[in-house]
Amino acid sequence: MTSEPIRDPKKDHLLTPQNSAFIVIDYQPVQVNSIASMDRQLLVNNIVGAAKAAVVYGLPIVHSTVNVKTGLNKPPIPQLRKALEKYPTYDRTSINSWEDVEFRKAVEETGRKKLIMTALWTEACLTFPALDALKEGYEVYVVVDAVGGTSVAAHEAALRRIEQAGGQMISVPQLFCELQRDWRRAETVPAFMNLFVETGGTAGIQFAYDKG
Repeated sequence: MTSEPIRDPKKDHLLTPQNSAFIVIDYQPVQVNSIASMDRQLLVNNIVGAAKAAVVYGLPIVHSTVNVKTGLNKPPIPQLRKALEKYPTYDRTSINSWEDVEFRKAVEETGRKKLIMTALWTEACLTFPALDALKEGYEVYVVVDAVGGTSVAAHEAALRRIEQAGGQMISVPQLFCELQRDWRRAETVPAFMNLFVETGGTAGIQFAYDKG
């Protein structure tokens, strides 16, 4: 059992810590409490797990909020604030974060063309910047089980629209595995295992690790 040499992580067609950036938009109390497309606690667990993965693997992270400075909205939920406490937030008034100058500049300054995107709601604050990013030549990867909409129909229609425009759908476990890729990358294995524990996917990954 011999793994092939590690491919160029910047040119790899798959996601790597060296070729992708993590985008997280509007996980604020009002938005979380309005989600009806999936269980809200599961949503919180998944977005926090995805954010922690971005931190563990050293991805550039762009974290945006809406209407905090105007006083019309609250800061992000505490669990996410704790996971991303070392990263600034870019507050805005636009529904479409791509139309905010500071947000857009922060994305551009990552130097990455693969954008792992998460946002609430799927049908607005995710769809609009995803479509704009795709139009400008970025690759967009939507973490489908870490985003949500105001109804199942709204969520699913939004995902279809993004996919039809060229976006790719991924899941939280897939994100973990794609960034880790090989058990030989031992320095991140403990954190990788812990991410599965925290998001509830322990049994299968423990079996795989034991067999590996």
